[in-house]
Amino acid sequence: MTKKVIFGLLAAVSIVACSKVGENEFIITGEAKGVKDSTNVVLQKQDSTGIVSIDTVKVIDGKFKIEGQVKEPYLHFIAINGIQGGVPLILESGEINVKVNKDSVQNSTVGGTKNNDYLTQYSNKSKEINKKMMAFQKANMEKFNQARATNDTVTMNDLMKKNNQFGEQLKNMSFEHIDKNKDSFLSVYFINQFINQPDADLAKLEKQFNALTDDLKKTSVGKKIKERFEAINNTKVGSTAPDFSAKTPDGKTVSLKQSLGKITIVDFWASWCQPCRQENPAMVALYNEFSPKGLKIIGVSLDSEAKAWTEAIEKDKLTWTQVANLKPQSDPIARKYNISQIPTTYLLDAKGKIIAVNLRGEELKAKVQSLLN
Repeated sequence: MTKKVIFGLLAAVSIVACSKVGENEFIITGEAKGVKDSTNVVLQKQDSTGIVSIDTVKVIDGKFKIEGQVKEPYLHFIAINGIQGGVPLILESGEINVKVNKDSVQNSTVGGTKNNDYLTQYSNKSKEINKKMMAFQKANMEKFNQARATNDTVTMNDLMKKNNQFGEQLKNMSFEHIDKNKDSFLSVYFINQFINQPDADLAKLEKQFNALTDDLKKTSVGKKIKERFEAINNTKVGSTAPDFSAKTPDGKTVSLKQSLGKITIVDFWASWCQPCRQENPAMVALYNEFSPKGLKIIGVSLDSEAKAWTEAIEKDKLTWTQVANLKPQSDPIARKYNISQIPTTYLLDAKGKIIAVNLRGEELKAKVQSLLN
């Protein structure tokens, strides 16, 4: 018994001693059979600005290695020059193994670390669904084309409905992954994707997020999701609208609190947003009619350039208070209000309580009129 314990301890020590990576370090060991020597292999990451290259190495004897440091798990891609598509992987601390299939990149494999093993398991399941979907589309392509040629909407709608079922299967598989794997980066990644969908079940997503491990909640994606849920809960009808301050076109700092009237509309817009610009004439007419009775509007622009913003204000004759931070990708006011699309409006009472969200046109006018009367 004693010998077994000693041998067990020695084995454990040996494993630790043989580890090639330290804390917050990674090694990607890649295999790229058939890829020419000196071909560039690029480690990429997608952020708010687009695809960013992190590191570049070359293939030598059908292999490549990328080493570096990483603070937290995040989705990355391996791109090989001359090969279309990329191999997704979760960059995290540890030894990550990648086998590139140059003839079919989607059949490449990753593994070696917890989150990449999760990724491979999920990918294998999703491939089965995608395979069935492709088979269905191939089998029904001629039928669909004939229906379209004869304007047979019943047949077309039936085929599209059946095809959409595969998408629902993938969505349900993602939800199942979240429920079963509370320590998987994919879980927090999926929640971040689903929260942006118009038909999102926010209550369900918040419950799933709260069940994840603390380590996941502390990642940059986890913090972003937490901030989103706080914004959602703070901007519901009946809540007091979060206060904010920003600069007007002439450089004066103005807050929401000091801009409140009997009724106040907070209008999120931008000069480049065509639906916003199309709404502006109605907003001008509304303001001209009801501002003498106590209506105020504060426009929050998500423009990035001051010139475009101020020219749009002048052209559209927006005479009410306008503010902007000129940081559309990271605007603090937009984050506070969970703005995922514009135009978005909030209607507030005299104390700043949210009465309604996203009313427009005649519906907004009728609500303002009833409140002021």
